[in-house]
Amino acid sequence: MTETFITNMLIIGAGPAGYTAAIYGARANMKPVLLTGLQPGGQLTITNDVENYPGFAEAIQGPWLMEQMAAQAKHVGAEIVMDSVSKCSLLDPQKEDGYFIFHTDTGNIYKARTAIIATGAQARWLGLEAEERLQGYGVSACATCDGFFYRGKKVAVIGGGNTAVEEALYLTHHASHVTLIHRRDSLRAEKIQQDRLLNNPKVTVIWDSVVEDILSGGKPEAVTELALKNVKTNEKSTLDIDGVFIAIGHNPNTELFKGQVELDSEGYIITQPGTPKTSIPGIFAAGDVQDKTYRQAITAAGTGCMAALEAERYLGETE
Repeated sequence: MTETFITNMLIIGAGPAGYTAAIYGARANMKPVLLTGLQPGGQLTITNDVENYPGFAEAIQGPWLMEQMAAQAKHVGAEIVMDSVSKCSLLDPQKEDGYFIFHTDTGNIYKARTAIIATGAQARWLGLEAEERLQGYGVSACATCDGFFYRGKKVAVIGGGNTAVEEALYLTHHASHVTLIHRRDSLRAEKIQQDRLLNNPKVTVIWDSVVEDILSGGKPEAVTELALKNVKTNEKSTLDIDGVFIAIGHNPNTELFKGQVELDSEGYIITQPGTPKTSIPGIFAAGDVQDKTYRQAITAAGTGCMAALEAERYLGETE
């Protein structure tokens, strides 16, 4: 049976941004409702050791951190619902008595005075079976998150754009050597970044090549080699490494909002500089769904806080 719920603040997404928004919204007595989506906890649910989140002297587990944020949000009064938005109406909310309308997979309807979109983004992967099996055990999509674990080791970065070059340069501060593997014979990154990469003595570039497989050498939880193929000659080879970073981009989870909230050319929600405000008053965006630069748990949490404070301010002004 379809039910309709009314809330001052609806939060869509249950990562660091969504949970933090829920905490701040609940403490402001806005009685927020958070819809978790299909992957509560977001990308941190597939992140094993987290060493860069403030407040913990030792590494913590990503899923555990998300459990703690969820527990804190519930403790201060946020309502967390295991459901996903399937359709929404964000334009002309006055037609519905000033409410934004959200339909969910369970058939329920949520009418919200304000909404915070915190649906995150997903890393693009190569599509290899080993990627999923070895995530957290030598396969990563975030050098800033995991580079520290490869001090003095050999790593590879897959990609040829700005993200790949930036990841490779970052990793030179930790790894003994970095190999960049690119399927073309030239990089797409900015010229200044290319120069830095190509002039770094700790970096080697393998051109015109793709990764056919990620090998563990008989070890169930360790990356040991990459199986490569030259796309021009079809010559096959292997590369001995300790870790591989996939840097071929991210896909923001914004399909629901196309044609309503203003998006950039890559599909990220555009927010006003220094704020979580979107093109629609009363709709805010936080976390990786609007951040393609930093993509960290701590920055996502910060923008979640900002979104809740802005939603509270918006309600005060409109009421």
